[in-house]
Amino acid sequence: MTSRPLTVIGFDADDTLWQNEQFYKLTEQSFRELLADYAEGELVSERLLEAERRNLAHYGFGIKGFTLSMIETALEVTDGKVPTKVVGNILDIGRELLKHPVECLANARTALEALRGQYFLVLITKGDLFDQERKLAQSGLGDFFDAVEIVSDKTATTYRRIFGKHGEGPERAMMVGNSLKSDVVPALASGAWGVFVPHELTWVLEHVEKPTEAPRFREILDLGELPALIDQLCSGANEGRA
Repeated sequence: MTSRPLTVIGFDADDTLWQNEQFYKLTEQSFRELLADYAEGELVSERLLEAERRNLAHYGFGIKGFTLSMIETALEVTDGKVPTKVVGNILDIGRELLKHPVECLANARTALEALRGQYFLVLITKGDLFDQERKLAQSGLGDFFDAVEIVSDKTATTYRRIFGKHGEGPERAMMVGNSLKSDVVPALASGAWGVFVPHELTWVLEHVEKPTEAPRFREILDLGELPALIDQLCSGANEGRA
């Protein structure tokens, strides 16, 4: 059995490797404009967020659930009187989300190129299956990954399963992502390293406090800093903290 301290690195996709939330924000603005005759924009956004929070357990993460939450919100703020045409428009802007271009974030490719072949790289993402597969294909980053896991949610159990399946368990694994709630905190709970890469537009429902006291928590400005961080950890410079 290998004695390497790290063998598997998991990467989140949306807003870690490529832009995503900005397209939801643009769609939300279009949604507010559709309902401008019925409610103030801020109220529409508040109701939409409430609907998304309620519906996560039913529809999961992704565009389909977001579109259904928009329709539900339109029914609420119009007391069920939303015109059929507006519902059709909501469906249209939801479908447009499925066509948005894939814009890779700074240093995503550079980091993957530096780590490929040295570690087992696995993409761990949640959301609509077809949409995630589309974005991965259009990103041009697919060949860097040794495995892809599209999951319904990210929990400590999820990470234990994936890192056990593709490696020697979470103790020799790392998860990298922009969401503290989904990528970092549950990875830490599983026993893995958790590396936070902030994104300015991270969805509000993914916000939690930074686990700054966790020995295996790290934060970097962007993915360009990841190879050096990993080299440092694997060299034993911070072995006492691990």
